[in-house]
Amino acid sequence: MKKIIFVLSLLLPMSVMAAGGNVHLDKAEYDLTDKASLQTGAQLFMNYCLGCHQTQYQRYQRTFDDLDIPLELGQENLQFTGEKPGEHIKNAMPTESGAKWFGAPPPDLTLIARVRGADWIYTYLRSFYADESTTYGVNNLVFPDVSMPHALEELQGVPSKTFEKMLIDGEMVDRYVGIKADGSGELSAAEYDTAVLNLVNYLVYIGEPSRLQSEEIGRWVMIFLLVLLVLVYLLKSDYWRDVH
Repeated sequence: MKKIIFVLSLLLPMSVMAAGGNVHLDKAEYDLTDKASLQTGAQLFMNYCLGCHQTQYQRYQRTFDDLDIPLELGQENLQFTGEKPGEHIKNAMPTESGAKWFGAPPPDLTLIARVRGADWIYTYLRSFYADESTTYGVNNLVFPDVSMPHALEELQGVPSKTFEKMLIDGEMVDRYVGIKADGSGELSAAEYDTAVLNLVNYLVYIGEPSRLQSEEIGRWVMIFLLVLLVLVYLLKSDYWRDVH
């Protein structure tokens, strides 16, 4: 299993999620200790991402347990096709259909946060803009000519590039200032950013579910080594006292 995950982590950058363009990445201030954020992120993923993207190396039961989601509540709100809690988080999209619709099968997202980084995902999900020249009517600043729809448009509204007039070398030019939604979404701009951050938080968790536990163990190991260092130093001093 570890070998499979390692190979996928090498192949994923070459998949449909490949980046393009030099775009400043906004900082994703995620918090893996915020269970409410992780629960909301899980709900967003299951409702808006799982139709195309899987996290097939994570089980529903592990997610429920780690995020303090009661089993019955998780089955009711996060499992939609009758899966058992012990099953991996997969969707029903055939690989051939995904390749036909999107040009390549939508990648598994189990390791996307570890491969791309939280900042990349956070910026990417906030960088869609309307572009009628593309198949799905949207484009993306972080990933130009992206071959997927804006899955969160229902929440954000229709986003567009915005410009302002600016005098440069005696000539008025349009200067790009950012992306702004048209207000048709369910969330305000600030609420949408928070929703995206919750989703990013969940994807970071999925990439390494035992991270907090590992960090806690690491702290205790460091404390143990420091105590051992003191004891070894005292023991050394005692031995050398006899030699002198």
